[in-house]
Order: sequence, then C-alpha cells, then structure tokens
Amino acid sequence: MAEDAAPELACVILAHNDPEHVHRLIEALDPFPVYLHVDARASDDVFGAITADLPARVTVLPRRPTAWATWGAVEAEIEGYRAALADGGVTHIALVSGADYPTASIAEIRALLRDHRSDSFSVSSPLPYAQWGRSGGFDRLRYRHWAWGKRMLRLPVPRRLPRDVVFAGGPSSKILAVDHARAVVRTYDTHPELVRFWRRTWSSDETFVNSVLNTPRFVPGWQDHHVGDVFLWWIDWGGPRKKSPPWIDAEALPRLAARRWTSEQVIPWVFARKFSTAASTAVLDELDEMHGLRQEAVTSDAP
Repeated sequence: MAEDAAPELACVILAHNDPEHVHRLIEALDPFPVYLHVDARASDDVFGAITADLPARVTVLPRRPTAWATWGAVEAEIEGYRAALADGGVTHIALVSGADYPTASIAEIRALLRDHRSDSFSVSSPLPYAQWGRSGGFDRLRYRHWAWGKRMLRLPVPRRLPRDVVFAGGPSSKILAVDHARAVVRTYDTHPELVRFWRRTWSSDETFVNSVLNTPRFVPGWQDHHVGDVFLWWIDWGGPRKKSPPWIDAEALPRLAARRWTSEQVIPWVFARKFSTAASTAVLDELDEMHGLRQEAVTSDAP
C-alpha cells in the first residue's frame, strides 16, 4: 500500500482534561482519523478548549460521564467504534487515552498493521487473572459495584453470572481489527441483558469488551486472529503498582526510548502513557524528533 493511501488506523480518544496535550496527540496521529470523546464531567471551558480548531479528520462524539472504573468509559468506547465503522476506510481501530502519545512513526504503525491486517492486539485472557487478587477478578463481576471518586463501593451480596460467556480481563487499551470491533458493537446492541449486568461491575472497561472478544459465540475465530502476548503500550508504573501510573518526565526517557518492555517484547511499542503538558513537554519534543511526528505543526510554529 502506498504511503499516501487512505489511513489504515482510526483512533478513538477518551479525553478528560489538558486541552494542549490532546491537541498535540491529535497532531501526532495525522493523518489517521480521530473519534474524540470528552468526559461530560469536564467543564465547558475545558471542553471548548479541547474541541476548538480541530482538523476535519476529527469527529467529536456525544459526551458521557467517564469516571474511573465506571461503565461510562465502555459506552464511550463502543460509540467510538460505531462512528469509525460507519465512516469506513480503515482496517483497525485503536482505543487511546487522552494522556497517551505515539512512540512510533506513522510509517511504522502502518507497516505493523499491514503485517497484521486481520489481527487485533489486545492483552486479554480468560479469568481467573492472577494479577487481580484471590478471586482472579471474579469478585469484580459477582458483586454489584459503584465508584465514589477512586474508591470502590461493593454490595456484598453475590449475584448469578450470565451463562455462556467466557469472562476475560486485561488492559482496556487495545487495537482491534474492524471485524472484531464490529462484533463488539453488535454484541452490545443485541444483548441488553449483558449491558444491564456489566453496568454494575468493577472496572468494566477491563472486562466487558475483553469478555465479548474471548467468547466464541460473539467473536468466532478470535484466538486465531489475536496477538495477545504483546502489549503495544509502554506504561512506567515507577515502582509499586498504584491506581494510576505516574506522569512520564525526562527521567523516564531513556527507558521509553529503548522501546522494549522486556526481551520478550518482540514488537516495539506504539503508544505510551501517561503524558501531560506540565510534566512531559521535553519528552514529547524528543519523541516528535525521534519519530518524525507533528512535522507540519512544528514547521508552522517555527519563527
């Protein structure tokens, strides 16, 4: 495929704040189409700043509250997929946080997806998931949950799990082949009982889509077209795991520039998290230089 062919990747961005970084992220993703969701809890001023002067390749999605660990993030993800599928012209759709940034050139991303035209990149596995405590994550599903800030409220009365579902979990960040994204949207639309159930699960963005993808009746052949041993996001937890990773600053740049998490990371990272204008500008400038990102924006900003 020629370099100037139609973009192969659509990017669904879930943003909450930091308009300057969101604009920079969108510039770095040029020429990929972007489907932008802004948390409904953001102020009108922040929303206005994020959505001002966007290029024509950006579609602003209807706003929903997307508080941490709540169902709203899943709804925004699904609507992003729906919009990208309706526009067509892509082979893959990436779910990207507004605090992410590319760690590869556009040419490298295109080459990776050309090599995996029918494949999805999603680090998900059937429960029990060893990293999620003694229940392996099933307690996220068996009990009804609410989020209060970044605290979990759990009703300690177990409930029955839906039948014929392969419950799975993993990071919400992923790149899906369009056939898999279409299957996720179809399942969401045709199984309201699953939507009702998952609304009250904990961190549903880490289990709903992953469970749909791993259930053969929803996505036949998933295992044959799923690259599950490679996580394409570099996340530096900076020591013991916390609820959110720290901001990436200049001190983390050498580790990020190595572009491998372990010796088993056979495919270079495509994105990293998390960046902010305040903490990460110097690192972002280095990434732009290393990977040829935002060339037109940088040129237009030059004196």
